[in-house]
Amino acid sequence: MGIVNVTPDSFSDGGRFLDAVAAVAHARRLIAEGADALDIGGESTRPGAEPADEAEEIARVVPVIEAVRRESDIPISVDTMKPAVARAAVAAGATMWNDVTALGWSPDSLATAAALGRKVVLMHMQGEPRTMQKQPRYDDVVAEVAAFLKARAEAAITAGVAREWIWVDPGFGFGKTRAHNLALIRGLPQIAALGFPVVVGVSRKSLIAKIARDGSAADQRLGGSIALALAAAKAGAAMLRVHDVAQARQALAIAAAIGDA
Repeated sequence: MGIVNVTPDSFSDGGRFLDAVAAVAHARRLIAEGADALDIGGESTRPGAEPADEAEEIARVVPVIEAVRRESDIPISVDTMKPAVARAAVAAGATMWNDVTALGWSPDSLATAAALGRKVVLMHMQGEPRTMQKQPRYDDVVAEVAAFLKARAEAAITAGVAREWIWVDPGFGFGKTRAHNLALIRGLPQIAALGFPVVVGVSRKSLIAKIARDGSAADQRLGGSIALALAAAKAGAAMLRVHDVAQARQALAIAAAIGDA
């Protein structure tokens, strides 16, 4: 899943693709590199991020989704917590709703997902983007994340979302310390055992610089991104959300050839 951030402040590429023309060109590159899907978002959810206005978020993502859809039938995910943005994105051609709040941001979220009849990604986050990295705590991070995702999936099914449309994401870096993130990588089989396809987003995360202790900037974390992606794939991830599609596909192909993914 190739990442298209149509935002001014995303942690890795904020501002680079805020212009719709640049965002569509980036989407084309990701498709050419072999992306199986695109994830298009108009609001940053990096630690400390400020929320975007609903109308502005729609104005950012809809023209990009429409342009990509005119050129390609690739699955398109909209990365948003807002039901109104999800509705606008699906009307423009999106086929999946990726929600960092697991359909918990609005009282209308669950009903909207059911009415849209599209795939949904339910992600775990402790807290909210502005405060999530301020002393996150768990007794057992893997068990607690798994229990949360199971509960949210059951809530979605009860609301009318088809079970086969539900994907889950443990939310690496969303209210987790270095130790929590590493425990979740090791514990991914427990998340996959819930019976839903697992999405993993570890690309360019600050976790990499913390492990390597090298102070690397976001765009200098390719090696760590690939290492984490391979570990996630081996542990049962069904979809990897990445910035560097060509490099990730190459690494996965080699790992598969030697029987390690």
